[in-house]
Amino acid sequence: MIMRISTKTMFDIGSTQITSLSSAMARTQQQLSTGRKNLTAADDPIASARALEVTQSQSLNTQLATNRSNAKGVLGTETTALASVTALLQDIKTSAVQAGNGSYTPSDLATIATQLEASLADLLGVANTADGVGGYVFSGYKSTTLPFTKTATGAEYQGDQGQRSLQVGSTRTIPITDSGASVFEANVTGNGTFVTTPDAANYDRGGSGIISAGSVKDATLLTGHKYQINFQVVPEQPGIPKQTTYTVTDMTTGDPVPPAPIPAEPQPYVSGQNISFDGVQFDIKGSPADGDSFNVEPSTKQSIFSTVQSFIDALRSPGAAEPGNARLNNMLNQLQVNIDNATDNVLSVQSAVGARLKELDYLDSSGDDLGLQYATTLSNLQDLDYTAAISLFTQQQTTLTAAQKSFTTMSGMSLFNYIS
Repeated sequence: MIMRISTKTMFDIGSTQITSLSSAMARTQQQLSTGRKNLTAADDPIASARALEVTQSQSLNTQLATNRSNAKGVLGTETTALASVTALLQDIKTSAVQAGNGSYTPSDLATIATQLEASLADLLGVANTADGVGGYVFSGYKSTTLPFTKTATGAEYQGDQGQRSLQVGSTRTIPITDSGASVFEANVTGNGTFVTTPDAANYDRGGSGIISAGSVKDATLLTGHKYQINFQVVPEQPGIPKQTTYTVTDMTTGDPVPPAPIPAEPQPYVSGQNISFDGVQFDIKGSPADGDSFNVEPSTKQSIFSTVQSFIDALRSPGAAEPGNARLNNMLNQLQVNIDNATDNVLSVQSAVGARLKELDYLDSSGDDLGLQYATTLSNLQDLDYTAAISLFTQQQTTLTAAQKSFTTMSGMSLFNYIS
């Protein structure tokens, strides 16, 4: 049976085949130029959907890496500021030790006070450190508010208690700042449990008693009450030596310490001898005057700026003779203890910041590994196998060339070519 093919059919089949081969070759050429094996989602719906998920995860990982970089910048700035604070506090304590030199004149003390004013200004400047992105490191959530302003008694905090945070991992948010209140104002007074202070009127009475910071002797006996140590002095009389005694009163309850039949027996005072009651222990040196008193109260929080300013004020009005030296030494004892507490607090914050930076380094390493994993997965889903694609392109080119030549030959065949 002979099948007849019309000239139109022959042309239609040939042109359709050439068009189909050209389209396939154009697609392969587009794959080669883009490096992608899937040009549209229709090419491989499953791989395209998976690639979209991985791309989104990759973008999130990149953003988290940017967040970690920003967090490192702010934490690095805070670390530098805290290191400066520590150095300044050490200088201030050195000045306190120098001021305790009994041979220093009021002029010498005034010179130290001037130096301390410069240190206080430097400390205030560090407390107002900018974070490099338009805000301040120690202002809490009020990032654009100047944290501290100078006052007659030190400085006033303008920020809040907030601690700004930043998401640095898929499930991890890390603090990138510390409030100025926690760094500069959360410094305990005294030994951390209680604080000892002389009565301000001791100087006017001519007393020269100097009280130590003391320590906890038995934590189980602590009451958290306020106490007052009152001195009674009987002047020396012919044949009778001078007698100095003291009584301790619990100012919270109004009872004598230790509880005793009324009237309570005064205790003999010996300079430098420990005085112990209700779990606390301290000593008083020097010669308290009749009516002098000393207070023992639970430790509180004090701004480092107030501590330094009080020190400056004391150096500018040291007082005269032995009572003046006693007043200054009592202030120096309190200052050194408070400076030590402030330094410990700053070092604690600095340690916490260092721990956060270390965690960020770990998260960076983990993020880099995750980014490599995402890139590998995307490559497997999207990247073209160039060797196979070039071979296919060459084959398609040969096939198209053959189809074009055969179509040319067939289209040239006509019965009229054989009629003479």
